[in-house]
Amino acid sequence: MEMQVAYQPYFDPEFDSLIERMYPPRVCIDNETYPDCTLVKVDSANKQGILLEMVQVLTDLDLVISKSYISSDGGWFMDVFHVTDQLGNKLTDESLILYIQQALCASRRGGISKEIQKRLKRSTRPRHVSTEHTALEITVTNRPGVMSEISAVLFELGYRVTAAVVWTHKNRAALILYIEDGSQGGPIIDPKQLAHIQEQLEIVVEAHHGEGERMSVRLTTPAASQTHTERRLHQLMSADRDYEDWRGCEASCGEWQGCTRTHVSIENYKDRGYSVVNVWSRDRPKLLFDTVCALTDMQYVVCHAAVSSKGIMADQEYFIRQKNGRILDTESEKIKLTRCLVGAIERRVSHGLRLDICTRDRRGLLSDVTRLFRENGLTITRAELGTSGENAIASFYVTDISGHDVNRSIIDAIRKEIGESVLVVHRSPSCSDSHGSSSSTTISRSSSIQDSDNRQKFSLGNLFWSHLEWLSSNFGNHSTVMRSS
Repeated sequence: MEMQVAYQPYFDPEFDSLIERMYPPRVCIDNETYPDCTLVKVDSANKQGILLEMVQVLTDLDLVISKSYISSDGGWFMDVFHVTDQLGNKLTDESLILYIQQALCASRRGGISKEIQKRLKRSTRPRHVSTEHTALEITVTNRPGVMSEISAVLFELGYRVTAAVVWTHKNRAALILYIEDGSQGGPIIDPKQLAHIQEQLEIVVEAHHGEGERMSVRLTTPAASQTHTERRLHQLMSADRDYEDWRGCEASCGEWQGCTRTHVSIENYKDRGYSVVNVWSRDRPKLLFDTVCALTDMQYVVCHAAVSSKGIMADQEYFIRQKNGRILDTESEKIKLTRCLVGAIERRVSHGLRLDICTRDRRGLLSDVTRLFRENGLTITRAELGTSGENAIASFYVTDISGHDVNRSIIDAIRKEIGESVLVVHRSPSCSDSHGSSSSTTISRSSSIQDSDNRQKFSLGNLFWSHLEWLSSNFGNHSTVMRSS
């Protein structure tokens, strides 16, 4: 029987700290090398999860990553990102450049200075990550009306939803809601209150489940640091095993270049001690974040990687090892990683008509809006809700109960009841060209006019959120009908 050699460098914690003090992270922003993009170069002592941290910083700034080259084998990490803003421009704002430099080193230098955050004059914190409110996490069978019933229970119990994110994939749904006391504000920390909330919500969730179906309800009190909300959604859906129903492309389809479905292949280079993972898929916002998130949460170490786009498709190649230094030496490990990567890529894709709402915030708003959707026969496939001052901003993707596009007359009825001045209607993306998120970190950046137009289309939602303060300050001052182009 052949013995497999495990490659596992030892990192002494004290030595790591010494190395970081002697060789602090270096971040270089290069606007000279390429005429059409900015290079973000990072050199740092290596640690588990550092690649995800770097990608997450750029993702939360809504920057577009067109290419990336990564090397982090051993004790040192080196990465180069090709980056533009949402409109394909280089990064020239000095406050943004300073913010990136500090943010990429924040975990090792004590965080980002308040002066830099103030100078940036834009929201950079992940929109729905809250350390001041109680977090409610739910995984449930995706059936019409479940979001409406959950929000109705919270309203009846006297609690206010300050932010919410909902993902659906196949027949499963994952929800993260941040809630506070409806009358006094602030988090819910009393154990009896938390137990009562959980009990009432479990009754609702169980009503949507058949025998043997999976479900979970979990409440967490505020902590100094919480997992990034979108990463946590990936973790919830992966733990819920939404990846088990295989939807990647079969090998029988032929060449990858002629297929737009997701392909994953895994090969072992035993003499080098790597497993090589190749991912070929349709490019979309946050694709790089989702892929790296899946690898990191499955305890794989990315030693080298190269990602880039080819037209509407994205090509990713990762040289990985398990955290214990071993390669993927069993077929079951390869199958699970393949399915998890396909799940991570596909679960963010949005389906249906997108409705953007900006209105005065109040307790029970989410309950009223989702009830209105349910009464009109609409199913929520994805949702994001947040607040800014006295206003609430939300994006919902909806379909009819059969998963088809929504009839225009239903939208007109909803617009009339919610208020025409605060509803934005976007065309429904198809499964093949869905971009999946209102904020956009994508691997692709094409020089063609057509691809440039497409990029501007999918950034509309991003611009909607980035102009949140403008919308909030002007709401109520005049009535404006907002329509998508």
